[in-house]
Amino acid sequence: MTDFRKNVKKIIENIPYGKVISYGQVAALAGNYRAARQVSRILKQNESETLPWHRVINSRGAISLPEHMGGLIQKGLLEQEGVKFKKNGTVEKIFFWNGSV
Repeated sequence: MTDFRKNVKKIIENIPYGKVISYGQVAALAGNYRAARQVSRILKQNESETLPWHRVINSRGAISLPEHMGGLIQKGLLEQEGVKFKKNGTVEKIFFWNGSV
């Protein structure tokens, strides 16, 4: 496993309950600010593991997955954690995590 992949997994494991972070932020914290799509691929390949995948959203602050392909599940999981969405579907800024532990 590459260092970048290990770093991505560690960052995602540490996202606090009730917080979100963007794919790009995860990539930057993991050492490659241009690898947001790679973060997405790592999460997609991670189906059997227990990373809190639902806490990673896009740079606009919204869920990227189509509703019928997991988007509704992701939104439901976030709402269960107390995350609030604006009318336009983006997450309210107070729920963003900056990566500090």
